[in-house]
Order: sequence, then structure tokens, then C-alpha cells
Amino acid sequence: MTFSYKRTWFCLLLLLSFGSVAGKAQDSIRTGYVDIFMGVDFHYRDIFHNKVYEALINLTPSVKWYGRNGWQAAAQIYVPVYNDYGDYYKRVRVNMAVISKENSWKEKYFLKISGGWFGNERYGLDIKTMCILNDWLALEAQLGWTGFCSMAAGWRASTPERWTALIGADAYLNRYNTQFRLRGGRYVYKDYGAQLEIMRHFKHCTVGIYAEYSDQWEENAGFKVVMMIPPYKRKYRKVNFRPTSNFRLTNNFNAEPYSNQMYTTDPEENEREGWFDRHAFQWGVNRMTTDFYDKGGGKQ
Repeated sequence: MTFSYKRTWFCLLLLLSFGSVAGKAQDSIRTGYVDIFMGVDFHYRDIFHNKVYEALINLTPSVKWYGRNGWQAAAQIYVPVYNDYGDYYKRVRVNMAVISKENSWKEKYFLKISGGWFGNERYGLDIKTMCILNDWLALEAQLGWTGFCSMAAGWRASTPERWTALIGADAYLNRYNTQFRLRGGRYVYKDYGAQLEIMRHFKHCTVGIYAEYSDQWEENAGFKVVMMIPPYKRKYRKVNFRPTSNFRLTNNFNAEPYSNQMYTTDPEENEREGWFDRHAFQWGVNRMTTDFYDKGGGKQ
């Protein structure tokens, strides 16, 4: 590789340092603790005539550290336990190692800057922002500068030179806990497209449908389910051991794995909880009763 790691990490530190002075972190966010957790990463496909389904199942041991002033660090490893997808997915490998900084202004403007090793085998820098216009409408945007990085078949990485950019709007019907989201832009695999989602939020569960268009893979549609995993009553200590917060299922009718794809910057990122800490981002589904709460009694 011919690019400079020093230059890449200097840019990361510069952006994160800017975030630490440009805004104000929420005092209500619990800080100074570590979560150690594990879930299951489950993939399936039905693309061959001589097989009903192929599956790929990974265990996902992960760790998160919640620091002061909106700082957070997270890491995740994939441990294969069942694999029909071929040798590329047979190794234990790092899936994510990220440092993030989250800020907000006047409870209306939100910014999250992340750097490191992201999901979907990308690494680099990512900026997410949202602006609350009123109690039912919000605007959002995401900008990424990434390269390829993987340990699946030995160490492989490319120069971070791919730009991704999304812009969108969210409308929330508070009476019915129903959310409409429209996003469009340039995605990880260099396709341009747009996606419309409609989600109905229930207690501990979100069910949604979506339709999308990509200039490379054309029309597609499908459904999504996000289920928050118990226990919902938790004791918070300095170090906590728990299951992952959610199980996320996505199905698309064309079995297309590349259309309108983005990376993730959090091991538990999902459509229900969104990009920002729910204690800071009081809009939409975050106004519902929290899925997880402190039952007290945890040793500090």
C-alpha cells in the first residue's frame, strides 16, 4: 500500500478534536462504564436451484466503552459457527474497531464523527448529522471517506479514496408511532440510488417495509424487523455483561447483496435506535418508553 497511515489518522484525530470543542455533550447520558456483549450475525440466501437455502452464522463478541463528553469506543469480532458461503467467511476476524464522538446543539442539531474500522469491510472516516425541524419532521445526512479493509482472507486493505454521501428526511406520526424515511445518494459500491422506508414501532419491536432504486441494480423491495432482546430491566455497573441489544432481520425480494449498501459504525446499529444516543435525541421513537432501564442495585 502506498498511502500514509499517519496522514489518515491525523485527519481522524483532527476531526474528533474539532467535535470535542464545537458542541456540547448531553449531561444525562450515562458515562464511565463498559459493556461486554454478544449476539448472532445471521445471513441466508436462496439463489441456487438445487438448494433451498444457504446460511452463514457468526457469533459476535463485542465491547463498548462510554466515555465523558460523548466519546465512545467499540470493537467486534466475528466467530463463524456455520458457513455455506465459502472459504472467504470461514476465519475468525475483526469486524469493527471504532472511535466516535457525539455532540448536540440546542437539542435540535446532532453530529456524530466516527473513525476506524467499520462494518461491511470498510475503514476511514464517517460523519452523521440530523436536524430536528419540529415534532414530526427531521432532516439527516451522512458523509463517508473509506477504503476496503478485511481479515477474511489474510490482511487486505486499499487506499481510503471512496466517498459516500446520503441525504434524507424523516417524518414521524406520533399518534401511531409510524415513521417514514426517504434517503438517497451515493452508496458503498459506487451506485447512486434512493430508498423509502415505512416503519411501525411497537413496544420492543419495529416492523418495516421498504422500496428502493439503484442505478446499477435497479428496483428492489423487502421488509425489516428489529427486535430488542431482553432482559429489559438491567443493573448498570462499571463493567456489564449482557446479550446484544437487538436482533435485526432484513429481507430483499431480489436477493441482491450490493444494492444501496452502507457500512455500520456501531456493533448494535439498527433502524429503531438510529444514530444517536436516545437520551440526547428526543424525537420520534425515542419518545416512547425506553426499551432498557436501570432497575437499581448495580455496584458502582
